Formats: sequence, structure tokens, C-alpha cells
Amino acid sequence: MRLAITIWENRISPVADSARELLVVDVGGGKIIHRRHEQFNNDSLFDHAGKLAELSVKTLICGAISDFYSGLVEGYGIRLISFVDGQVDDVLNAFLSNALVNPRSRQRTSA
Repeated sequence: MRLAITIWENRISPVADSARELLVVDVGGGKIIHRRHEQFNNDSLFDHAGKLAELSVKTLICGAISDFYSGLVEGYGIRLISFVDGQVDDVLNAFLSNALVNPRSRQRTSA
């Protein structure tokens, strides 16, 4: 499974819409298999959501996010865990152990 975390100075980026950097993590068996950094090259939220899809991201962990951008992300079938804050490694470890405190997890369902 591949997840991405919007980051800013080793913390979750406070606002996903303005994030410039992602940590992309491949997870298997509850452990990190691979991690790498990716950059957004422009300000287009359409491009940001498209890049997440191109990277085969299944889950996005982020801070605050606009309804518009969350709709784009969810439109690609990406699970969104938003309004999370803290140090990146702490959040990643909490995610891996199912211990994120009070995240808003949203998954678009088809009618």
C-alpha cells in the first residue's frame, strides 16, 4: 500500500492546498518498505491531485484541506485522512499502529 503525507519542515504541512512537498511511503505487513520525497512543481490543485494518482497513492495524510481539493483527491479514489498535525515520523508511526488520534478519515463511496 502506498501513502503520501504532505510535509513542511519535518511536520505535517498545516494546509494541504499549499503544500510543496510529499513524503511517499510504501507499506507492507505494517512496516515501511520504502520512502521517498516528491515535489509539487506548480500551484494547480488539479495537478497536485493528478500527481497523487500518478504516484499510485491510496491514502493521503494531511493537515487542513479545502473542500475543493479534498473533492479532487477523493475523486481519484484516494482515502483522505485530514486535519492531522505533528512530526512526520510520529504521525507515520501512529498510522502504522492504528493510533492516529482524532483524524478525520473520509472515503468517498459510490451511490
